[in-house]
Amino acid sequence: MKSKVVFWICIIAPFLAYSQIKHGLRDEQGRHIIPRGFVINTNDHKGEVFFNGDDYARMVRMGANTQVIRLELGKLSNFPGGKLEPNYLKKLDTLVDLGRHHGIKTVFKMTVYGVDKFVWEAFWQNKKNEYETYIDAWKVIWKRFTNDDSVLGYDVVNEPRKLTMDISYDDLTNTYLIPLYQEIIDESQKINADKMILFQSIFMNKGHKIDNNQYSEIKSPINRKNIIFAPHIYQNDIDFIKRNMDRFDKESDMLNAPILIGEWGFPTFAITDTLIEGKLGQLKYRELYIRTAEVFDRMGVGTIKAWFLGNRTMQHFLPGGPSTWSIFSDSTDAGTVERKYITDVISRPFPQAIAGDIRSFFFNHATRTLDLKIKTDNSNGASKIFVGANRHYPDGFSILIDSDIVMYYNPLKNVGLETYKSTNYFDPTNYIWDANTQKLVILKWPKNQDYLNIKIVPGIRNFD
Repeated sequence: MKSKVVFWICIIAPFLAYSQIKHGLRDEQGRHIIPRGFVINTNDHKGEVFFNGDDYARMVRMGANTQVIRLELGKLSNFPGGKLEPNYLKKLDTLVDLGRHHGIKTVFKMTVYGVDKFVWEAFWQNKKNEYETYIDAWKVIWKRFTNDDSVLGYDVVNEPRKLTMDISYDDLTNTYLIPLYQEIIDESQKINADKMILFQSIFMNKGHKIDNNQYSEIKSPINRKNIIFAPHIYQNDIDFIKRNMDRFDKESDMLNAPILIGEWGFPTFAITDTLIEGKLGQLKYRELYIRTAEVFDRMGVGTIKAWFLGNRTMQHFLPGGPSTWSIFSDSTDAGTVERKYITDVISRPFPQAIAGDIRSFFFNHATRTLDLKIKTDNSNGASKIFVGANRHYPDGFSILIDSDIVMYYNPLKNVGLETYKSTNYFDPTNYIWDANTQKLVILKWPKNQDYLNIKIVPGIRNFD
């Protein structure tokens, strides 16, 4: 089966009133897609992690349409202490299948876990053909999933390091990292040139930061097609969020590659689960996550949150006590008890797939209002907007399309969407509320090849 091509959008031009957002992708139907989801770990500090269909249904109800599966190099390669494990490949098959069944696309990300010791300084020197061994591990994945349309691509080197190497970050990037990326991309595209390659910048040593950003800047192009810039942002200072993202945006322009935030969300502390106020309290985290989400939405970038895990392990690497990236607080591998002070922000309404062009979107947490501007193209099929009514609109919600159409959902009645105001070209059967996935599905827009302003607001018949 021939893999379907996914086209990424990257318009390197000033933002115009009716231009589409700069970062995004097109699926095989031509719909404009915003990827959002979670990092899926195959292990944690206590061993293997397992997921089932209920976990993926929960993921969908939190707005996920994309998963990033974190690969273990030690189970795919011949690095010291590692070997190719067939059962591990079957586990990956299961995760991809679960995602596909629930409408979730997959990206694989390689980590260096599972080998005896991965020495970055020796890896860059490549004296023992480390590059070839590393690429061979990737080839196992590339060949296995080359014809799987639900696999979007591969994040090829996770948080590369300099550590004790006597070299500047710029020289390490230009002399070693970019040539490695070019070699990996070339080898991957021999197998399937349509799969996307995601890449990151050097993760700077502890204490090394530029403008409070621990990820060094890429200043030279990679000069390859079908690439995605996938930086991480774990910013805990609200004043630096936009500045960090503006720098990534500048890099994106130079690289001619759109942005998909590969990981985000400052880790939470164990004590945060018990505090409302204070430096480590839940109100501070909620504000930090909201301000970060606002920057993401105004840029139109896709985002992947670490981790879709329970809380059976915590780490002691930050002052303030044990902390974690896990979004659930129960002591299991796959959790169910949400840290709602962050998950309600992570799971905010957004346009998942639009038949046409997304011009802009923004969710206002204070008013619980999603503003969406699009240009329609009904030839691309159905559109999907994640609403998350179970958490954001327990009082019901209204849908406003321009000034002509008003629909609403009343949670006290089991009748789906109702129409309050419409025009003669409006067909209510084209609008479906899917309570299982918490999505609004639009089979056909009322106007084709036209600009629409869409709002989702709390309350019933709320259009003042």
